[in-house]
Amino acid sequence: MKISTKRIALATLFGTLIFITKTIAPSPIDKMLIFIHALLLALGSLLLRGKGATYAALIGGILTALWRIALAPFTLLFAFLFGLFVDGFFFLFKVHINEDKVSTARLVASMTISAALVGLLSYYTSITFGLLPRDLILEVSILTGGTLSGAIAGYFAAHVWNKYLKNVKL
Repeated sequence: MKISTKRIALATLFGTLIFITKTIAPSPIDKMLIFIHALLLALGSLLLRGKGATYAALIGGILTALWRIALAPFTLLFAFLFGLFVDGFFFLFKVHINEDKVSTARLVASMTISAALVGLLSYYTSITFGLLPRDLILEVSILTGGTLSGAIAGYFAAHVWNKYLKNVKL
């Protein structure tokens, strides 16, 4: 499949925005409040079809890994997984554009599960490698914050798509 310059530019823009927001919030707060990342990945998957979230997440992950070089392998891995989860759950839940609309419920479910999974995986990997201490309050905060951020991002992505972006062709 040939990827157009517009699609590459949009994935790069989304990835760069993810990088900027990721470097502003310190860890582990960035794992609790992933609303912006989730929103951009959902819109990337809708606008770029197929692997749009994966492309955007990978670009954001590469930039963030260069910024946080000590944690580069983890940063890149979890950024890639987040994009892969979004695209994968869009496929599994059949988040398709029908009659220029997208199902809000399917989009919310996809983003909620994707955000919860990546939050849990990254937190428990951080614990396993001794990067963060085990803390029940932090665990609940990450699970709750990440899950809510994913659900809210899914809702807003569906609303933005159905109201403003449904006629955009790339």
